[in-house]
Amino acid sequence: MIYKKFLTIFIAISFVLSIYLLIPQKSFAQAPIVLKYANFPPATTFPCVQMERWAKEVEKRTNGKVKVQTFPGGTLLPAKSIFDGVVTGTADIGNFAMSYQPGRFPVSEAIDLPIGFSSATAASLALFDLIEKYNPKEFEKVKVLTLFTCPPADIMSKIPVKSLKDLRGLELRASGTGAEVLKRLGATPVGMPQSEAPEAIQKGVVKGNVSSMEILKDFNFAAYLPYATEANLFVVSFAVVMNKDKWNSMPDDVKKVLDGLRREQAEWTGRYVDNHVQEALKWSKEKYNHQLFKFSEADMKEIERLTKPMIEDYIKRVNAMGLPGEQIIKDVYALKEKYEKQYKK
Repeated sequence: MIYKKFLTIFIAISFVLSIYLLIPQKSFAQAPIVLKYANFPPATTFPCVQMERWAKEVEKRTNGKVKVQTFPGGTLLPAKSIFDGVVTGTADIGNFAMSYQPGRFPVSEAIDLPIGFSSATAASLALFDLIEKYNPKEFEKVKVLTLFTCPPADIMSKIPVKSLKDLRGLELRASGTGAEVLKRLGATPVGMPQSEAPEAIQKGVVKGNVSSMEILKDFNFAAYLPYATEANLFVVSFAVVMNKDKWNSMPDDVKKVLDGLRREQAEWTGRYVDNHVQEALKWSKEKYNHQLFKFSEADMKEIERLTKPMIEDYIKRVNAMGLPGEQIIKDVYALKEKYEKQYKK
């Protein structure tokens, strides 16, 4: 009797094991696909906020099939190495600013010109549509997952800047396109990274900062720059890109999720950071009695006139590269008009 019981148990176990071995491995739960996402600003800033939102949406929409490891603050790759780091596979995904490598992303640079965008939402969607239309060679080595911009750059200062006259000779921290814009407006741009600006302001090396105004709260600039002037000088463009081999290895259902998020993420990021600017201004007013000014319509037209040569120079430069400079700029202005009507501040 005991022998028969053991024999019955042995046969049952053998039967279960044989069924297990016959079932294809893919029928069992597989380990999730893990993607490493590199970013360069601090975790609390909007490029990293959008990264975390994207990561959560991907995990949710793939039902946990994809997990995203995020690396803010340059912990995986520094800012200027992110694009190449994605190309070589050090990171699977990376967010970077095109203007950090002048001349390398000529189509994207059109959005960074002093076009006069009044919101990040409009500028982000204009950038997205522009890259979709031209599918430029500058991104041929990667898969573009989304694109967005910062809010328009404005003037934050230690003294009131109520008109263009107040800008003359004023030392202001700037970088990239911003330095050239300020020079043409009569200010004295001082090139330096954002991280060095607080000390430079407190030591009197510069009298203010030119950037988007969410930094009044995010970096506490409102504590020592009691004035701001809305000027819509320029925006800074960003792209989130994926390693081409990693993209090609993704299952079709995952690719569908990532593609479905591309434009949605651009709009979400623009809306988020536009709202965050308003929060930062409200916070600055309540905490520091911060004051906000706006240039007159006449001054805004003068800014357009003074910076127009930058756009003309851009057209000549990209024409020499074999790109249709005039048409790119026409497209940018048309997209600006379209999205600023659709997303009024």
